Amino acid sequence: MSGVNDRSCVLLTWSVFVVLCFSVSSIAYKPIILIHGLLDEPSAFEELVQFINETHPGTSVNIIDLYDDLDSLSPLWHQVGNFTIKVREITKKAKDGVHMLGFSQGGILARGILSTMPDHNVHNFIALSTPQMGQYGDTSYFQWLFPRTLKEEIYKVCYKDFGQNISFCNYWNDPHHHQLYLQQNVYLPVIDNEVNTSRSNQFKENYLKIKNLVLIGEIGRASCRERV
Repeated sequence: MSGVNDRSCVLLTWSVFVVLCFSVSSIAYKPIILIHGLLDEPSAFEELVQFINETHPGTSVNIIDLYDDLDSLSPLWHQVGNFTIKVREITKKAKDGVHMLGFSQGGILARGILSTMPDHNVHNFIALSTPQMGQYGDTSYFQWLFPRTLKEEIYKVCYKDFGQNISFCNYWNDPHHHQLYLQQNVYLPVIDNEVNTSRSNQFKENYLKIKNLVLIGEIGRASCRERV
C-alpha cells in the first residue's frame, strides 16, 4: 500500500519552479523531462504535472515510462541505454533545449544519460533527493529490500558481480570499504570519474553541456512514495 509523500511532492513542485524561472525570458517554456526514482512509477509525478499545467499552460511535460516499480531494480547501465533512446526522441523535437528533473535514483540515472549522450541539449538539470556520492544508510526502501540485513553487511552483496545487477548496488558507497567500492562498482565511480576509463574525458565533456545544475536535498526517506 502506498500514498503520496506530501513533503517530497512539495519539493518537486519548487524544484520545477526554479527551473522554469531560468527561462522566464523565453517566449515559450522549454519541455520538461521527468525521471522517477527507485520503486516508483510515472504516477508519482501526477501532482507535479498538474501544478505545471495549471501555472504554465502549454508546457510539454514528458514522463519517461520505463523501468517502473520492481523493474527499477534493473542495472543502471541497462536503464541508461533505454532511457537515452527516449530522451533523444524528445530532445530532437526541442530545438531550443529541454529541462530534466531526476528524483532520487532518477537523478543518478539522469547523470548517466547526460554523461553518455554527446548530442543532448539539456539546459537545466535538477536532481532532487539524489545521493550524488552514493547511498549508505537506512531508508524506507532499504528496509523493504533488505529487512534482515545490517547496512554494514550490504557490501558483501553489492560488491559482487551478481550484486551489480541490482540498481541499488550501483550506487551503494560503503565508506568502510572504499577501495572495494572503486574496484567492484561498475556505475557510480565511473560517472563520478573516481576511476579512469577510456571514456572519462568524454563523460565530463558531455555532462558539462548543461547550462545550470540545481541540487535539492532532503533529510529522511529517499522515495517519493511512503510505503507502509
